[in-house]
This record gives sequence, structure tokens and C-alpha cells, in this order.
Amino acid sequence: MTSNGDLAARLSARAPLMSLQSVDKVFAGDVVALRNMSLDVRAGDFVSLLGPSGCGKSTALRLIAGLSHPTRGRIAWADGQGADQLGVVFQEPTLMPWATVEDNVWLPMRLKGASKASVRDDIHDTLRLVGLENFAEAYPRELSGGMKMRVSIARAMVTHPKLILMDEPFAALDEITRFKLNNDLLEMKAKIGCTVIFVTHSVFESVFLSDRIVIMAARPGRVIREVQVDAPYPRDEAFRTSAEYAGHTRAASDALHEAMGEAA
Repeated sequence: MTSNGDLAARLSARAPLMSLQSVDKVFAGDVVALRNMSLDVRAGDFVSLLGPSGCGKSTALRLIAGLSHPTRGRIAWADGQGADQLGVVFQEPTLMPWATVEDNVWLPMRLKGASKASVRDDIHDTLRLVGLENFAEAYPRELSGGMKMRVSIARAMVTHPKLILMDEPFAALDEITRFKLNNDLLEMKAKIGCTVIFVTHSVFESVFLSDRIVIMAARPGRVIREVQVDAPYPRDEAFRTSAEYAGHTRAASDALHEAMGEAA
């Protein structure tokens, strides 16, 4: 088994893709959402942001996505591209109800001026990746909740982004569907070789998915601890029932309780 020290050394050797550098975010009324938040995300990471409600996890994601701007500090990109290399999956699928699955996945490429004919192969390859190759002509109303979320993930992946931001995408799904999509997400990440920042309230989900769990405290939001999950990929149901998984879960849970204590 790889030690946490060995893992940390190996991770730090990878090039940073994006960094939050001493970031503050203050909203109207002097509401401090984030204060002095610093985080390096390296190419290939699967980073989960874990913390109590109101700790600024979604705010951090919006800043990275360019949907909002820091009050202080900066977000630095290794190649200066920023939002041009992003895919985003929100808490709700946010699909266009009048459009087919194919047209929903086409949307980010359409916004960049690409005709559907010119990217049809990319669309269908991505639908195949999420297991929806037979539903290209279906409408959102004809899909289950899990299938709608797969369309949302396909839309984020179709441009082959370097970084995918996911804001509690599976929170509203039943446990069986959630477990299945957790498994599928890791498989999809391995196939396209992207980096993922994933917001979740679930200790169990964060341990299964991540190689790094960033624990945040609220009032104001900030990073107080990281938990390294040194279990190798691919991960499966055997990992979910292993002593190793239980140990990482205890470590993440203890860190989360520490964060909640700081927020009190």
C-alpha cells in the first residue's frame, strides 16, 4: 500500500492546473462567503470539496467557473485559458425541455459556432460514453432522473475539457442510482483523462471518488484540512466494503466534525 507521505510527494510532483490564491468572496451586506481560501488542483486530480452547509463550496466552484469574481486574491491557470477549458455539471440537470438529448449535448459546441453535422460524431461518442447512445432522439421528459444527469455530464464532457466542475450532481438521486453513477463517473474520468472538482455533503461519496478530500469550514469558508485517499483506481464494490475504505471514511468524518466545530 502507498503511504500518505509517498502519495503526497507523487501528487505534488504533478503540474498545477489551477490555483485559488488567498481568495476572499464578500457578498452584499458584508456577507463573507470565503476568506483566504487557497487551493492547488493538479492535472488528473479528483478533488472533493466537503464541508457543512454554507461553507462556500458552491461559491468556490462558481469562482473557478468564472460565473463570479473574487473580492480579493486571484485564480491562476497554468496556461491562462481559464473557463475555455471547463465543463460544469450543476445540482440539477438544467436540460432544455424542448430539445432532444442530442441537441442538449450539442449546446456548448453550438455556442462556439459548431454546426451539429460537424460535431455529430463527438456527440454520439460522448453519449456512448455515458450509456445513452440509444436515446439521442429522446426528450428530457422521457428520461429518468439518473438519465437526465447522464445527459448533463455528457454535455460537460463533449468538448473534452481539462477540468470538470460538479456541484452535488447526484444529491437528489436514490442511493442505488447514485452508487451506479459514482462508478460510471470514475470510468468516464479514466477514459477522457480529465481533472474533476466535485462538491458533496457525503463523506462516503467523497472517499469512494476522490484522491484528495478538501475539508472546508464555514463562517467564513476556508480550507482547514486535506485527507488523501491513497486507494488505487479503478475502485469497485469490494473497495466500498473494505477496511481501507472504512479507515478513510473515519478520517474524513473526523475532519468534517472538526470543521463543524470551527463553524459553531
